Amino acid sequence: MPIVSKYSNERVEKIIQELLNVLVEEKVTPDLALMCLGNTITDILNNEVPKAQRETIVNNFTNALKQSIK
Repeated sequence: MPIVSKYSNERVEKIIQELLNVLVEEKVTPDLALMCLGNTITDILNNEVPKAQRETIVNNFTNALKQSIK
């Protein structure tokens, strides 16, 4: 059963492109890009996600990330 997102593909793709544009503009290396994105994810989790939900969300996120790697 496919996962249905509450966000449109267009909106998601636009935000991803904007994030990538910043990384390209700043001429970041892959390790710096990953560090910045990782720190951003940590900030979102710590400041926007209730503590009781963090572990579940992190597990779901890491599983999805692993599955997306070709």
